[in-house]
Formats: sequence, C-alpha cells, structure tokens
Amino acid sequence: MSLRHLLSHRVSLAMQAAGIPAECQPHVAPSKNANFGDYQANGAMGAAKAMKSNPRAIAQSIIEHLDLEGIAHKIEIAGPGFINIHLEPQWLGAQTVALTPSLGAIAANSEKTIVVDYSAPNLAKEMHVGHLRSSIIGDAVVQTLEYLGYKVIRQNHVGDWGTQFGMLLAHLQSQMAKGENPTLALKDLEVFYQQAKVRFDQEPEFANTAREYVVKLQGGDAKILELWRQFREISLTHSQDIYQKLNVSLTADDVRGESAYNDDLAVLVKGLQEQKLAVTDNGAQVVFLPELANKDGEPSPVIIQKADGGYLYATTDLAALRYRVNTLKADRILYFIDARQSLHMQQVFIVAQKAGFVDEHISLEHHSFGTMMGKDGKPFKTRTGGTVKLASLLDEACERALTTVKAKNPDLDAQTLQNIANKVGIGAVKYADLCKTRTNDYIFNWDSMLSFEGNTGPYLQYAYTRIRSILRKANIEKNIEASQLNNTIHIKADQEKALALKLLQFNDCVEQVAAEALPHLLCTYLYDLASLFMTFYEACPILKDGVSEEDKLSRLSLSLKVSEVLEAGLGLLGIDVMEQM
Repeated sequence: MSLRHLLSHRVSLAMQAAGIPAECQPHVAPSKNANFGDYQANGAMGAAKAMKSNPRAIAQSIIEHLDLEGIAHKIEIAGPGFINIHLEPQWLGAQTVALTPSLGAIAANSEKTIVVDYSAPNLAKEMHVGHLRSSIIGDAVVQTLEYLGYKVIRQNHVGDWGTQFGMLLAHLQSQMAKGENPTLALKDLEVFYQQAKVRFDQEPEFANTAREYVVKLQGGDAKILELWRQFREISLTHSQDIYQKLNVSLTADDVRGESAYNDDLAVLVKGLQEQKLAVTDNGAQVVFLPELANKDGEPSPVIIQKADGGYLYATTDLAALRYRVNTLKADRILYFIDARQSLHMQQVFIVAQKAGFVDEHISLEHHSFGTMMGKDGKPFKTRTGGTVKLASLLDEACERALTTVKAKNPDLDAQTLQNIANKVGIGAVKYADLCKTRTNDYIFNWDSMLSFEGNTGPYLQYAYTRIRSILRKANIEKNIEASQLNNTIHIKADQEKALALKLLQFNDCVEQVAAEALPHLLCTYLYDLASLFMTFYEACPILKDGVSEEDKLSRLSLSLKVSEVLEAGLGLLGIDVMEQM
C-alpha cells in the first residue's frame, strides 16, 4: 500500500467512526508547504457541507478517531478545517528502507485484463517520426501497468492489407522475376513504394496487373498470399529493428494486423444491418450517429462498407474491438492514436456500444497525442520537406550523443563510448517526448534534449551514474548493497526528510500514470527526485571526514534507494541507465 493510500485509509476509518457519511472522501494529498506538515487531509470541508456543520468541528472529530500511532508525531487543524499530518521521522525512515521499486507493486485489480493498441505502422512504408509518439508513449504505459501487476496484452494493429498491396506485390513480383532477392528489393521500403507508385501511375499494363493482384489477394489466391506473406515478414523485420533500437517491448507476437479480421468483416456488417444500425446510402452501408451530430443537427455518418463492397478502417477497428472483448477478454482497452483520429475513434466506440459489442463495464479509451514539430512550428520534416525516417532520427541521436559523451570522457575505449552514446541518444529522444504533456504538440530540438542540465534524459541518467559512483567510492557493490549497509535510515535533516517523502510517493505517481496514461507525470517525479537528491548531497555530507558511521550508512542507504527508484522509473519509460557516463 502506498503512503497516500495508507493515510487515506486511516482517515477514512476515522471519518466513519465519527459518523460522517461514507460518500464523503478524505482527500489526502502531500502538503505543498512543509510548514503545514507532510500530508494534508482536506475532507472535513466537504463533509461539513454535506452535514451542514462546522468544518473545524468536523476536523476535530476526525482527529479524535484518527489512529496514526507510531506513524505521525503531530496532527493539527489549520485554517477552515485542514488536517495537517506530521510524519514520525523514525517511521518514515523504516518505510523508506522497505521500499523495493525493482519488485513492482501488486494492483488492487490485478485480475483485470488491459489491452493496449499502440505503434501500428503501415507495412507498405518505413516507420517515420509520426510513429515515435504512439510507440514510446504506449510502451511506457504498458510497462507501468505491468509494474502494477495487471495482465497486459499488447496489440500492434499494423496496416498489412488494402488496395495498395496489389501495387506493391505486383512490383515485388516483377523484381523477383528479374532475379532480385525480395529482402534486398525491400531494403528501403520508402524507395520501393515510390517506384511502385510511379509504375502504377505511368504504366497501364502494370496498373491492371496491380488491380488483378488486389482481387486475387482478397480472394485468397495461394501464390499471391505467399508473396504477400514474404512482403509482410520482411516489412515486420524493419519495424522490429526499430523497436529493438528504441527499447520498446513490442515483439512479433504482439502483431495482429488488419488482415487478421478479414473473415469477420462481412459477418460484422450483416450483424449491423440486422440490428438496423447500418442502412444503405448511395450503395454504401452506413451507420448514422445522432450522438455526434453537427451544428445543423445532421448525424455523423460512419461508412462500414463502400458501394463497391470494400471495407474501411472503421470496419476493421470494430472487428478488432470484438476480438479484444470476446477472445482476449479485455476489461479496459487503450488506444494510443494521434489526435487527428479523435472523431474516428469516437465513432468506433459509439457504434460498438450501440451494437452491444461492449458493455458498460468495459472501458474504451482513446489517449490521443499531439504532433512533433520542427523549429518552424510545423510538423517535423527533412530539410527537403520529406518525411523523416525513424531509423535515421535514432542514428543521428546516437551520433550526436557520441560526440557529447566523447568530449566528457575522452579516455574511454571506442566500444564503451558507443554503448553509452546509444543509451544517452535513444534515452534523450524518448525522454524529450515523454516529459511533455501527451496531448500537446512539442518542438523537436537536438540541443535541449541532449543537454546534461535541466529536465532531460541525460540529466537523469547522469544523476543515477553519480549516485552509483558515490556507492562505489564507499565500496558498496551493485546487487549486494543491502548486506553491506545496516538497513537503517535515520531522518534528521530537512533535506533527508524531503528526499524520503519523495521516494515514498513513487508508487502513487506510477498509479496515476497507469490511470491517466500520462507518462510526463513520471518524468516530472523523477526530475524532482534527482533535484532533491542533489540538494540532499550538498547539505548532508556522506563520505567526508567527520561524518559519523551511523550518518554515513544512513545516507548511503538513502542514496541507494534513490538510485533504485531512478533505475525503476526510467526503466518504465524504456530508458536505460549506466554505471558510468
């Protein structure tokens, strides 16, 4: 149980014992000012309003029934009815010692199954910067949910079907007929796509062949399907290489593309027709949603089958949703898709609910995100205005980081330098994105993201490395630290108390990230923790002469806990730490 939950539970019991209605909440939160205690319970005001009573009298009644023996050394009423809780330093130290961030926490609803839809590249093209945010935000939330003990199922809903594949397969077939190896032919997917498009636009015979391939593909032609499988496998390898470099946990087993739902599309449309949700409109099958009517009162149309019989994204997404509910048994489904798809996702959710594909107990959540912008305030592009390949962006990040790391550590061997640079470069790109509020656009800036100062990935990686260096100087070896320390933390100085309190708020932060799908909250927490450590380190000497053995061991234990939380927190964000930088 986290510190806030523990205090909330105790205050709730006191409120019940005081005869306060159960619907009144304790509203326990960390104090913003240390002069007003470590935590505040602000529920007396709401209870007083509900009971038409005096809030200070209600607060006094709560305190009289509040059992914080051994936990708090002082409880007081302030202002109109705030309850200030001053925690017992000895108890605070013991709780900090007991903190084990590397083991994770057990969620109250650990039986819940959560399906997370993220990344979702189009296999017809290489991954570009537009896929970065979905991939890393989704993965950070996935890692956080798993840390809390939930059963999480990743779903990489790749675009591996559709009319463009006829064009691509026709071009691949012609290349193979010339003796080209398919893997080499698809080495650069972007170039391959452009070549196929040019041929489709300029060669009528090729265009006719491409259209025939679409029909054969959708009809299940064995030879065309085998060609499609080759294309799909090679394209997925491109994506998997990116995930590995980006330190994203998606694997080939998590891929379930649009093609997986082909057999359900006709069934789904027929079901919507039978429910009279889908109606014929100009030859197409359309579901009209008055829930999303425009300003003129016209219902929002959702086309689920075109007049020519073709299906759309809405049809596939509905089929995917049915699979996630009926087969994966999802209790909560999270979609990390950019904000431009907000209307589409609203439509899919409403149709699914009206059709009975999901019931009211299943949470459907579209967690949208803003756009990565260039310095000109426009979507990030190459200098020539083209799409920036994600692989190229990550390579440049590592190259720039190598220059920076080499300047700081010229004596390190080339391999060590490259390993550090890769972790710093990738970590910098990810953190620069994750530390921004998910729903906002942000400006991509190499200089700020690779800085070792301020709220950046390199700063937090360096903070971890610095603590590990302190522990090494004290001859504390990694992985056996507990046996080398006396496992006691004595909270004496204000800086020690502030650091311990922040450490004990880690699980509260993680739970909030999981609930709201906002990784920037964890970034802010880790930056605050690292900053508090620097303040503590300056005010509370550890290895200097004159420091007592008790204080040295206590402060080393506190430092160790900070390093463990930094490592665990950055790990949830998919950012590696290192012993030296």
